[in-house]
Amino acid sequence: MAYDKFEILKSTAVPLPVENVDTDQIIPARFLKATERVGFGDNLFRDWRYNPDNTPKAEFVLNNPVYKGKILVGGKNFGSGSSREHAVWAIYDYGFRCVVSSFFADIFRGNCLNIGVLPVQVSAEFLDKIFAAIKANPDTEIEINLPNQTITLLESGDQESFDINSYKKENMLNGYDDIDYLTKMKSEIQEFASARPF
Repeated sequence: MAYDKFEILKSTAVPLPVENVDTDQIIPARFLKATERVGFGDNLFRDWRYNPDNTPKAEFVLNNPVYKGKILVGGKNFGSGSSREHAVWAIYDYGFRCVVSSFFADIFRGNCLNIGVLPVQVSAEFLDKIFAAIKANPDTEIEINLPNQTITLLESGDQESFDINSYKKENMLNGYDDIDYLTKMKSEIQEFASARPF
């Protein structure tokens, strides 16, 4: 498996009610030298998270122990900017398994689905409900149900459906990337190839 299987996730969430969060803010370009998907979480939102002397900025949400969980809730237009997949590597490596927003940049959404972070796009109204619920109670739990394609605020029962490509959904449910998917079909591919004339 390329990453953890994703089926049903119940978790508290970290709120980041900022619109137009771009990939350079998620992982600054100076941290893109590594080629393996490890260690990027240390520099997730680096310039928002730390002062120049590397001391944590107390006001930034990732430095606030009140907020925790495997779900990151962002504002509209999350993941805009450059196409770097390192941004999603950083989100995954930090421990997030789902990002919720009312709109995602297309390339960022694709990178999420390739790397094992589920991008859940909700209506602006439902996003406001999520932020309000977390503000009222940081221990608010959210359920992300991939098989049913629903997101639910467990305390209130408010629920909304979300869309996902069927191929990417199957891969997420099994923890597959594109190579894993092809490898799973190896015998079928070999059988097809052997039946073809040279």
